[in-house]
Amino acid sequence: MKDHYAALGLASSASLADVKKAFRQQAALHHPDRSSAPDAAQRFRAVQEAYEVLADEAKRQAYDDNRRRNLLDDPLATARDIWHNYFSRITPSA
Repeated sequence: MKDHYAALGLASSASLADVKKAFRQQAALHHPDRSSAPDAAQRFRAVQEAYEVLADEAKRQAYDDNRRRNLLDDPLATARDIWHNYFSRITPSA
């Protein structure tokens, strides 16, 4: 399961205004026309997908419900995904 909050660098308690602000910042940072990183397009798509889900109230509620259920169903897999996403963001690409 993708962590849309991590893609935007937000906590799950973020407001809609926070989501919009983070999206604009991350989109500008990872836009393929502005970034020379080899994975810029992939990161930009992840940011777009995260915004589409978190900016829509119904989609966000469904995502949050599913996220809570996954944390309880398979906490080890969820923790592994969270740490993998975290380390891939803080370590430079080779």
